[in-house]
Parts: sequence; structure tokens; C-alpha cells
Amino acid sequence: MSAGTDESAAGPLSGITVVSLEQAVSAPMCTRTLGDLGARVIKIESPHGGDFTRFYDDAVHGLAAHFVWVNRGKESVTLDLKSAAGSEVLHRLLDRAHVFVSNLAPGATAKLGLSPADLAVRHPDLISVDIDGYGPGGPLSHKRAYDLLVQAESGACAITGLPGAPAKPGPPAADVCTGLYAALSVVALLHERAQGRRRSPATASVSMFDTMAELMGYPLTYTRHTGVDQQPVGMGSPAVAPYGAYRTADGHTVVLGTTNDREWQRFARELLERPDLADDERFRTTADRVAQREQLDREIGGWCAGRTLKDIQAAADTAGIGNAKLNTPSEVLDHPQLAARDRWREIATPGGPTPALLPPPVLPGYEPPMGAVPELGSHTEAVLAELGLREAEIAELRASGVLGGQPR
Repeated sequence: MSAGTDESAAGPLSGITVVSLEQAVSAPMCTRTLGDLGARVIKIESPHGGDFTRFYDDAVHGLAAHFVWVNRGKESVTLDLKSAAGSEVLHRLLDRAHVFVSNLAPGATAKLGLSPADLAVRHPDLISVDIDGYGPGGPLSHKRAYDLLVQAESGACAITGLPGAPAKPGPPAADVCTGLYAALSVVALLHERAQGRRRSPATASVSMFDTMAELMGYPLTYTRHTGVDQQPVGMGSPAVAPYGAYRTADGHTVVLGTTNDREWQRFARELLERPDLADDERFRTTADRVAQREQLDREIGGWCAGRTLKDIQAAADTAGIGNAKLNTPSEVLDHPQLAARDRWREIATPGGPTPALLPPPVLPGYEPPMGAVPELGSHTEAVLAELGLREAEIAELRASGVLGGQPR
């Protein structure tokens, strides 16, 4: 599953086998990240439909965009884990694996005998990472957790949008960041083991709520020490000003920002050519400018309305002021920055090829595998054969329903 044969080309996690009992986004993002770094990922799915995100929509050759995004390069094995035979096959897989990742509903892994405590006894050499919604031991620990629910519970929606009109941040931040923290935990535990130190049990747990509470670090710290719940400001930040979006003369939206007093001086004097604003005591400090946000936005909005996007961005670059164009997803697909840096690759899916972005880490000499998105159960026979099961045994498991029907 890795590119090339030398150590660098094989990827830093080459030789590591990850078995996952996953669904939705958080755990699949964790294991896809590990796979991007060279690990082998075996995804265990129910024979009765598999990961439910396979069927959120049919946007990618009949497969859901969510599923295609976070499941490339994995091997899909179908097992009925409620059956003794299916459970036994999973444990045989775990005997050979290095890492186990799961994110089932509260209590589900324990019912299957796959809790961290269970795994520590039966598979003492296995690193296990459990992703859940709210973490154990609290009043919400029993609740199901989805990205929107956790973003709402953590306060993230209250600081997004506009006053009186809270909004969910567009990307699934709770899911994605939890998955990345989980992947980081795996890498840390693998490093610890490589150094000859053995944690017992070698487990980690990451909750979506803890992750979002961490991402809320700035607003929580501010509110704790001021008693003020900062109000959302749409395309802006309650912490700094000017920092926002403005319409241009040619119908685009430009985003301009300053993060300190020195930048504000350049913004006013060099970009706006308004020394009167630069010298105005009402705008001297960041706190002053935040208090006068509406006045500043009127001045900047009027200036931008008389100029094209190209002219504004050129002037901002010359003045050393941060700027960007507000793009739609369709515009990002053809973004020149992605094209110039060759960030797209073609991957296979059960319905045909599709473009996919390379993972963010760039490692010299290593090309991420960018493997195919698996059809449900398409690797079952091959993986079970690796465990030493004979064709007749696999056929018997298939006939008894442990593996589901014949893969297409």
C-alpha cells in the first residue's frame, strides 16, 4: 500500500497495521491520516450496510461525498461482530495489529468485549484509541454526539454567525479535530513504544466535547476573566478590528485584516491613504478599534466599493496587509494555488475515478499512497486468507451470514 521501496518512500508509518471499528467522520479521519502516513488500515464494517456515511448521498459515482473524503486507501472487511465467529475473526486480526481505533455509540465497544480494559487483557501489545462524544464520568457521557450537537454544546455555534442568529461553523470542526488529536495520540504512543517504554495499558481516549472545548480556548479564557460573552460578528473577529469582508466595485468580496497596532497604521496610511484615521485617538489601540468597529467598517467599505478586487489586493500586498478573496467551494476546486502546487490526485472509487486532495503534510521524498475508496467488504476474503483461513472456512462464514452476502 506504500509508494516505492526505500524507507523514505514507504512512509513513516510503513509496517504499522491499524484495525478500525469506525463510522461517520472522527475515527475515519484519524485512520485516514494514519494511512496517509503509510499505515495499513483495515476497516471493519457491518455486513448490513457498513459505515452509514456510505449512503449520505450519491454524489461521487453513487457513493457519498463524506465517505469518499475520509476512507480512501482502506481495506473493507465485513464482520458480524454480534456473532461469536465474527468476534473471533476480529480478535485474530487484533493479534496481528498494532493499533485499534473505534468511535461507536456509548457503551457499544464494551458490549462487544472491546473496551480498552478488555483489549488490555486479551491484546496487551495493542495500542487502542477510543473516540467518544463527551468522555466518561460526566452527566452527558451517555449521550450520542454528532458534530453539530457538540459544536452547540461547546459554545462554538454561539460565537459563529451574527448576534441573535447563531450558526454552525461550516466544516465539521468537532469531527475533524477530534480525529486529528486521536491520530496524534497514536503517533505519540507508537513513538513511546519505539523508545523502549511501555505504557500499560497502551490506550488513549479522545472526546469530541473536550476537543471543542480546547478549540474554544480563546473565548472561554476571555469570558472567564471579563464576564462578557463576546457576540459573533459574521465575517470578522470580536478580538480585532478592522478584520472583515467588504464588497468590491466589480461584485466580489475582499477580506482584509489587521492583527496589531503597527498593521493598523500601515492599513490607514498606505492602503487607505487616510493619515487622519491613523492619527485619530479613537482608533489608537486594538481595543479602541474593536469599540469603533462599525465606524471603521463604514470607512473601509466605502473605500472598497469604489475599487476592483484586483486593485484592492495589489494595494494591500504592497502595503503588507493581509487579504483574501471570499471564494465559493466551486471556485476553490479550480483554485490556482492548488493547481500550481499540484495538490490534486486521482483516486479510484467503486463507481469510477475522482480527484482528491493530497493530505496537508508534505514530507520530502514521500508521495502519500492515495489508495482506492473500498467497496463494502471488498477485502474480506483476502484479509481472512492472510489470517490462515482456508477457502472452505471463509465460504462457511459467508454462508452463515457472518460476512454478509457475496461482495459485488
